[in-house]
Amino acid sequence: MKTHNLFTAVAGLLIILFCNNVKGQKPVKKNSRPNIVYILADDMGYHELGSYGGKVIETPNLDKLASGGLKFTNFYCGSNICAPSRGSLMTGKHTGHAWIRDNKPLAFEGNEPIPASEITVAELLKSAGYTTGAFGKWGLGYPGSEGSPNKQGFDQFYGYNCQRHAHDYFTNYLRNNDDSVTIYGNISEPHSVYSANNIKDEALNFIDKNRSSPFFLYFAPTLPHEPYHQPDDAVLAYYAKKTGIPAGDPNSEEFSVPKYASLTSRLDTEVGEIVAKLKALNLLDNTIIFFASDNGTALTPDEDNYLHTGGELHGRKSEVYEGGIKSPLIAYWKGKIKPGTTSSHISAFWDFLPTCAEIVNVKKPDNIDGISLLPTLLGKKTKQIEHEYLFWERDQCQGIRKGDFKAVIKYVQTPKNPSVEIYNLAIDPFEKNDLSASMPQLKDDFLKIARSAHIDSELFPLIKKNKKTKKKE
Repeated sequence: MKTHNLFTAVAGLLIILFCNNVKGQKPVKKNSRPNIVYILADDMGYHELGSYGGKVIETPNLDKLASGGLKFTNFYCGSNICAPSRGSLMTGKHTGHAWIRDNKPLAFEGNEPIPASEITVAELLKSAGYTTGAFGKWGLGYPGSEGSPNKQGFDQFYGYNCQRHAHDYFTNYLRNNDDSVTIYGNISEPHSVYSANNIKDEALNFIDKNRSSPFFLYFAPTLPHEPYHQPDDAVLAYYAKKTGIPAGDPNSEEFSVPKYASLTSRLDTEVGEIVAKLKALNLLDNTIIFFASDNGTALTPDEDNYLHTGGELHGRKSEVYEGGIKSPLIAYWKGKIKPGTTSSHISAFWDFLPTCAEIVNVKKPDNIDGISLLPTLLGKKTKQIEHEYLFWERDQCQGIRKGDFKAVIKYVQTPKNPSVEIYNLAIDPFEKNDLSASMPQLKDDFLKIARSAHIDSELFPLIKKNKKTKKKE
């Protein structure tokens, strides 16, 4: 009797499953945790994308992500230059606390390494069972060092380990993990192999290989960073015709409007290919995609007078004014993030790590500065915790945002008497009206934050005794 009942129950279950499949219902995926994709542009201005007000450069794929997801209007980079910004993204710390606070090129290939003691977002996600891959520019530790991608939680790395090396789109080699991969095409025929294509293809292969398990893809191409190397193709010709401005030699390092526009359009096309790959593999519905830039535009006002990549924001790359540290942030997660929404929540790169920790339900590291953005992403009734302030520091300058107010602090000779500028971003988003003279109490409050947010170190004292001009990276 018991055997008969068991047989009947099993048979009934099989019939139900069969009927469900006949109706076209898909079986439950083994991978219930979302894939996480973070796409990081290099030196892209806040107003470059069409969805952020850009009028010249065409970015249909990124604009589609924005219309299908959430667009942040008060989001900030980790720093005003490459390496510390990326370090902040990886470790969840602002540059008053982070190990990497400046571009520090070494005599050989690579940059100052993140120490082994730092916990990166890649390590955190690996602990949750994710496969991790980084593709593009690293800049946080020379090959084989404790700061190399493979020592900081990434299963696979392909691209430029060194930021100076990344200044060549027609390089003779790239790094596959810590190994050198020769680009023979550029040896036999210079300017024939465009590195951005190789890096994008490897990222697509990573998605292909890891379709059956949760993965974290950190896609950090060098686009649209200088030099302005281009393949001599239809994209460059299109922008030369559209703008009516000569493109110049496609292989030269010199700036031209068509060449810069082409770099950004290439990045947009690569984003489209990544989204298409996820969709083709039936992964898009279970993937959260973030897009941001590592710092503000590097174009000078003269170069930028046609494209307006920085818009009317004051300052550019290497400065702590809005134009140097404000970034677009697009977040797309089908079925989770409401399409076509906008958030004015004040947030920054160091919020990415704790956001991932909450998404995958693992404990975030102690002593980080970030706060999870998940309540804002999901539009939950759960209250989004706000930052008391945001903080940036580099090259004897500090930037602090506290609510609507922003301070820019500059240390010229001594930390005892720094200059302080104060702006009300709610009514003065372009930082034109310095309020410091009329707000002495707020000035004192900002100076107290500046002292408490900075942890002095041998590598990064607040005042550098031997200040040197650094090459842009």
